Amino acid sequence: MRILVTGAAGFIGSFVAHRLLDRGDEVIGLDNMNAYYDPKLKEARAQRLTVSKDFTLLRCDLADAPALRSAFDAYKPQRVIHLAAQAGVRHSLTHPQDYVQSNLVGTANLLECCRQGGVDHLTYASTSSVYGLNRALPFTTREPADHPAQFYAATKRATELMAHSYSNLFNLATTGLRFFTVYGPWGRPDMALFSFTKAILQGESIQVFNHGHHTRDFTYVADVAEGVVRASDCPAVPNPSFDANTPDPQSSSAPWRIYNIGGGQPVPLLHYIAVLEECLGRKAKMDMLPMQVGDLPDTKADATELERDFGFKPTTTVEVGVRRFVEWYREYYGV
Repeated sequence: MRILVTGAAGFIGSFVAHRLLDRGDEVIGLDNMNAYYDPKLKEARAQRLTVSKDFTLLRCDLADAPALRSAFDAYKPQRVIHLAAQAGVRHSLTHPQDYVQSNLVGTANLLECCRQGGVDHLTYASTSSVYGLNRALPFTTREPADHPAQFYAATKRATELMAHSYSNLFNLATTGLRFFTVYGPWGRPDMALFSFTKAILQGESIQVFNHGHHTRDFTYVADVAEGVVRASDCPAVPNPSFDANTPDPQSSSAPWRIYNIGGGQPVPLLHYIAVLEECLGRKAKMDMLPMQVGDLPDTKADATELERDFGFKPTTTVEVGVRRFVEWYREYYGV
């Protein structure tokens, strides 16, 4: 299978690309290698992939429609896994146009290339942030997600609806995956685990919002990658039981589906920090702060459909996942 992976030099994208290469697929990796965070980390991820003869890296921006079209014409991917996006809740409060270009314009361009290129399945990343103001736990794809709490979530919800329109109009099979707080080795420096580790090792304080009362459905990156690949292997099909009078938010009369990828075992933030302290052998200095605007107090995934359709559910504990991150961090930075 020839699969195009957008954001292949990114955190999750690199794990997905490795998973595909390990089983013998040909991977066309697309990434603009922007400077939202240290490009050296992206280059290092890409370098680990380029040792495979079955991997090709294209430095291309999804918002550049002609360049993207040229990539599809040249490589003719059979399937696409779309993981490229402008991430980060905080950044969306001050730089909303970055999210318009990457998440909206970029996804629109990709959908059109998939349609014109005869791609048989587009699998794309969404986020648990789309649940927004919803406080009913666990978060389920069977309930609407139409009250995003910030612009990043709004753009990701928009990509789900954009995909549905292409599934409905052009019979393009699309599957959206709502990720729940992904963490692990090779993570982004703007994410909590990375920034906490750096600060603790340097003897600096960490910022703990909502006075540490958050709970999160932390999901280990290798589990997420496994879920992405399994979803990609099963092109979405129309739901034969779909009722237009009482529409199901998770499926459609078109070949379109939405899934949560999370373990359904939320962990208190303070426990997460305690696990990190144990792995580092150091105590954290914590600045307790109020809730940030646009943040969610708690998350918990209902992954019933993921397990039903793909026979898979994330199971890696934070004790295992945090330890693996710390081992990677010490080795990569020579700490």
